Amino acid sequence: MPHARPTARRIGKNELVVLDLGAILRHYCSDLSRTVHVGKASARVRQWYRAVLDSQAAARDALKPGVTCGAIDAAARNVLQRKGLGRYFVHSTGHGIGLEIHEDPRIARDQKTILETGNVVTLEPGVYVEGVGGIRIEDDALVTPRGAEILTTTSREFLEL
Repeated sequence: MPHARPTARRIGKNELVVLDLGAILRHYCSDLSRTVHVGKASARVRQWYRAVLDSQAAARDALKPGVTCGAIDAAARNVLQRKGLGRYFVHSTGHGIGLEIHEDPRIARDQKTILETGNVVTLEPGVYVEGVGGIRIEDDALVTPRGAEILTTTSREFLEL
């Protein structure tokens, strides 16, 4: 589930864990997700992680002023589709962020909103496979005249704990 609720269940060995974090500074929000694996991940899980990372890179490369939000979503979604994971990408690629954690514009399928210089959005493609777990990599990005400036400085390296 992309947005699970906390429970009392303990995290076990050989599980994926999506960490979704944020902070507020001077009334402005940040949003960050990373995925870790408890124990050594299988080759399949490592391939899925790489696919999500490639999907995020495609969204980042497409993020420019004058581009529709739907085109950014399609760039991310197409990578996962080509890698056989499209059906597991069950949410949008991102959303605006600012004084609220979720603002317009929505980076989602068929969204016609055109990005402008100065927009700040999340880029958060992910795959969620029932019985295995979820993988999401989320960063905040500023739309500049030259394209995306990633505001998140945390490593995207896949961690096996």
